[in-house]
Amino acid sequence: MNKPQLIDLIAKKGNISKAEAKRALELTLNSIIATLSKGEEISLIGFGSFKIVERSERMGVNPKTGAKIKIASKKVVRFKPGNELSGQVK
Repeated sequence: MNKPQLIDLIAKKGNISKAEAKRALELTLNSIIATLSKGEEISLIGFGSFKIVERSERMGVNPKTGAKIKIASKKVVRFKPGNELSGQVK
């Protein structure tokens, strides 16, 4: 499912217009991004949690040349599904 399909589903299930569904989804996603950007964790009971973790520096291999390269550390978003979500996905 892509973003337009999700908007259509929200509009249909919520009995609202596509414009309202799009606005609600964008506000939700922007709020998640803003919260994570501040370094804060987001926990949605039953669904899961999002948090920022630091991936440490590591060595990798260039697939074209086979040469070893250093991959810099960086911050990444991690998602841990909640029990309810995990139970629904089989």
